[in-house]
Amino acid sequence: MKIALIGYGKMGRMIEQIALSRGHEIVSIIDVDNQQDFESAAFASADVAIEFTAPHVAYGNYLKAWKAGVKVVSGSTGWLKEHGDDVRKACMEEGKTLFWASNFSIGVAIFSAVNKYLAKIMNSFPQYDVEETETHHIHKLDHPSGTGITLAEQIVENLDRKSGWQVGTVTNPDGTVTPAEGTDPGKLTINSIREGEVPGIHSVTYDSEADCITITHDAHSRQGFALGAVLAAEFTAENEGLLTIDDMFKF
Repeated sequence: MKIALIGYGKMGRMIEQIALSRGHEIVSIIDVDNQQDFESAAFASADVAIEFTAPHVAYGNYLKAWKAGVKVVSGSTGWLKEHGDDVRKACMEEGKTLFWASNFSIGVAIFSAVNKYLAKIMNSFPQYDVEETETHHIHKLDHPSGTGITLAEQIVENLDRKSGWQVGTVTNPDGTVTPAEGTDPGKLTINSIREGEVPGIHSVTYDSEADCITITHDAHSRQGFALGAVLAAEFTAENEGLLTIDDMFKF
């Protein structure tokens, strides 16, 4: 399979290594200094482009790739609120293809399935309140993380006593703490921590007077994310439309 890379940071380089090890060919690498290559024959020859960039440029990258007739796999977060409807229309009505996930880790996919199932169980036990904490490296600009939001939305969908989610405390890279934005008990609070070089830790806690139940996914490195992105590219090459982890893994 021919793969183009959009974004060549730590994730892009790791994706390149894994893609090559699985027998794929990298035909184009686009970063901030060679945006003109979106219009190159090499980029257009790709079966799939894998995109890991910043929230403010992700949607524009999708449009450029689609213009070249290239399907996209993307792990960029932070664009959904502003461009979600446009992306859905492009994929569902205009024949474009995007596989999007806030997290491509196989472990996170399994964790998400457990998260949904646990929320369904806890719906019958109102004595437990639920809260979420996500921890990432100091270079991550957005908070809560895309994965944190996805997990929260899964809980809200299955837990009648929560009507939505709200931003909790944010522990900044310098150690200072930004107070919670909301204190609505009817919403799920997501606390964020930015420290060191943590690849990603997500914990969901159900607490009561009697006891506490916590489930956690702790990534050891970015390798799991990179492998998942390549697996998603292999899946996307054979499928069309707006695709997600749920399409690839049938738990």
